[in-house]
Amino acid sequence: MSETTHDGGVAVGPVPAPDEGLTAAELAARYGLSVSGARPSLGEYVRQLWSRRHFILAFSQAKLTAQYSQAKLGQLWQVATPMLNAAVYYFVFGLILKANKGLSHGTYIPFLVTGVFVFTFTQNSVMAGVRAISGNLGLVRALHFPRASLPVSFALQQLQQLMFSMIVLVVVAIGFGSYPGLSWLLIVPVLTLQFLFNTGLALVMARAGAKTPDLAQLMPFVMRTWMYASGVMFSIPVFLADQPRWVANVLQYNPAAVYMDLMRFALIDGYGSQNLPAHVWAVAAGWAVLFAFGGFVYFWKAEERYGRG
Repeated sequence: MSETTHDGGVAVGPVPAPDEGLTAAELAARYGLSVSGARPSLGEYVRQLWSRRHFILAFSQAKLTAQYSQAKLGQLWQVATPMLNAAVYYFVFGLILKANKGLSHGTYIPFLVTGVFVFTFTQNSVMAGVRAISGNLGLVRALHFPRASLPVSFALQQLQQLMFSMIVLVVVAIGFGSYPGLSWLLIVPVLTLQFLFNTGLALVMARAGAKTPDLAQLMPFVMRTWMYASGVMFSIPVFLADQPRWVANVLQYNPAAVYMDLMRFALIDGYGSQNLPAHVWAVAAGWAVLFAFGGFVYFWKAEERYGRG
């Protein structure tokens, strides 16, 4: 817009800027801008997570090393803690409450130790998952990386810790007459399925714990209830023989009981297939896939909100 002045010149008025009137979204689209920390697509997120695999492994190993660094016995507590728990449970449930009903003395001790070690694997993965985000806010806010790296790393830490416990578990099994056989090869798929399940559950709990930090105070009570309902200290079908059949079925098909039973079946000669629920391998795979995939997607959905607020 222009106008003629008294001396014949032309006065030029303000020229509208080319971006005037555009919304923030339109400006971002015009100049190729994106929201800082925006959630990537699921495929891109998986790619980013895979590219951080070395960090995930190194972080899990560092956490494992540091876990007992202040204790004089150091890493021996990785094995001593579940062994002491097993000893207490044997005294209370095996000797006092006679929860070893249906199992011989030589079978019950490896049965109990296996249950304690396998359930501890899931329990510690859940507890670490709850604090994965809320307990590492400094790291989350300081660096840009896929936040799923943290709960996955903690689940991997617990798997590495279980590897130390497996040495003791093998010694206990052999000490009570269960010698290595073809069934011991089943340990690998059992631990693989349980690790996938634990990782998915850790991802679920990490998102829940990031939103509600007080969940970390509640979870020990939840885990203790789950332990008592999973047959760690007793055989579910034998101990509940006088109850309605559906009660035993519900308890046997819960994932913690499924993975414990499969490990007992693989390791203990006196623990046969009659102690397993029907289609147990399909159930174990189903729990693993459901939680690994569902938990990952559930965690990814809130990726841009972690560390905010």
